Amino acid sequence: MTDRSAGPYTADDPEDMSGPIRVIVHPPSPTGGRRVRVDGEILGLAHNLADVAEFLRRAGLEIDAAEVARSSWIDWRGVGPERWGPEE
Repeated sequence: MTDRSAGPYTADDPEDMSGPIRVIVHPPSPTGGRRVRVDGEILGLAHNLADVAEFLRRAGLEIDAAEVARSSWIDWRGVGPERWGPEE
């Protein structure tokens, strides 16, 4: 049985029950901003939590910007949601 409690699940194919959607926010780029991926697809370069929420909304995942930093189904790579500028 697949655990869907880790995040939202939306299947393109109703017969596909492969698991939760994976959201990855990559470390800050050298010029600032963080790449956001959902299930391997790049959604864009976010510069704040509101950007991440908007990218997810466009992908069909409703989440409030205030919840993005606390969401257990978003994988923050390198640093947490408080860093958006270039690495120092």
